Amino acid sequence: MFRRSPRPTSRVSSSTPTSTTDRAARIPMDGHHPEKAPVAREDDRPVPASSATPSPLPILLRERAAIFLLGFAAFLPLYAPQSVLPQLASSFSASPAETGAVIGATTLAVALSAPLAGPLTDRFGRKRSMLTAISLLVPLTLLLTLCGSLDQLLAVRFIQGIVLPALFTGAVAYIGTRWEGARGASVTGMFVTGSAIGGFAGRFVSGLLADLAGWQSGFAALAVVSALCAVFVALWLTPDAARRTGSILSNLRGMKEHLRDGRIRAVSLCGGTVLFSMTGCLSYLGFHLAEPPFGLTAAGIGLVFLVYPLSATAPLVNSRLLRSLGTGNAYRVAFGVCAVGQLLLLLPNLAAVTVGTGIFLGGVFLCQSLALGYVGRVATTNKGAAAGLYVCCFYLGGSLGAIAPGLLWKTAGWSGCVALVLAALSTGALISLAMREGSRIVAEPA
Repeated sequence: MFRRSPRPTSRVSSSTPTSTTDRAARIPMDGHHPEKAPVAREDDRPVPASSATPSPLPILLRERAAIFLLGFAAFLPLYAPQSVLPQLASSFSASPAETGAVIGATTLAVALSAPLAGPLTDRFGRKRSMLTAISLLVPLTLLLTLCGSLDQLLAVRFIQGIVLPALFTGAVAYIGTRWEGARGASVTGMFVTGSAIGGFAGRFVSGLLADLAGWQSGFAALAVVSALCAVFVALWLTPDAARRTGSILSNLRGMKEHLRDGRIRAVSLCGGTVLFSMTGCLSYLGFHLAEPPFGLTAAGIGLVFLVYPLSATAPLVNSRLLRSLGTGNAYRVAFGVCAVGQLLLLLPNLAAVTVGTGIFLGGVFLCQSLALGYVGRVATTNKGAAAGLYVCCFYLGGSLGAIAPGLLWKTAGWSGCVALVLAALSTGALISLAMREGSRIVAEPA
């Protein structure tokens, strides 16, 4: 399954790869450009599964479906407990802040292991690393059903978080080296859309089954779905060559180089504010909806997340926003969308809260899609290391977001949580002023 197949000689170009800036410079001012084959880097080009030249359209469809499933599988278990946090608090006699740590433990583990995940996926091959991560998530998710205390649940969730970065960083680096320009932005949108729908499915299934058969049943169902995702990713994703020219330490030194790039620092910090906002909002939204005037059960809370599929379409417009606004302006528009959604969450009306959740999530997914594409473009070397740095900051923010609003819950309630989220969004919008791009994104065929 993971064996590297020989690369057809007919596909290898003898020309020297050109930079994105050089290609953009040759495009006429009217915006039209001649048809040309996509440029691929010799050391990063995925290796075809067989020496026979397959039909390009089925390969394109299968690859994009696999990218979608990677995002889906990554986020399926990550936030699944959010819709059952009130039930977990009741089962383990814990406070909202203590049960919020069920999310925080995973995001903290993701942040701590992300710096190593990028170099490891570079060295051992991104498809192999991502497929291994999905396969490990299956028994770990099943293990959650056997936990008899909150401490045991936190321990398993922490281990899940150690595994997940191979999916995040591997996917970002794989997309960045497989597709370029607006095409890369479009494929990144597929990954983020998959992650959005995976996040919805995890919350919805766990909440729905919790009322029917207990919170453990939802996690068992998610393990089965993860196993199916692993099968289809193994079949559909084109293998890539493991890069064995450098050591893991040299890749870690590459991360240090990325820290010197103000653009990478800015987008990483912005990512931290985005996930702080998302976990801070959604981890405590369930407690808010379980109280008067709403009084929703776990299944009812899960139904609120039905807005996810609609919100998940937001990343599909990211390439259009990039062409018309540029990265920084598009990012600030996405932050503004998040803020509008947060304000609607203050209204004591279930319809308004549902619409506000959808708008907020649409902005979050758009932010994430723009950021992932930006990392892939501005990091010209050690893309896996750059992605690992971004994921580290992203999930450090998420860890803080899972706990900090809980400290305000007793004194300021839901309005205090919303105020904290708005402050984080404002901070992210200010940091995004440092995000620059050398050239305007040019339209390419999808």
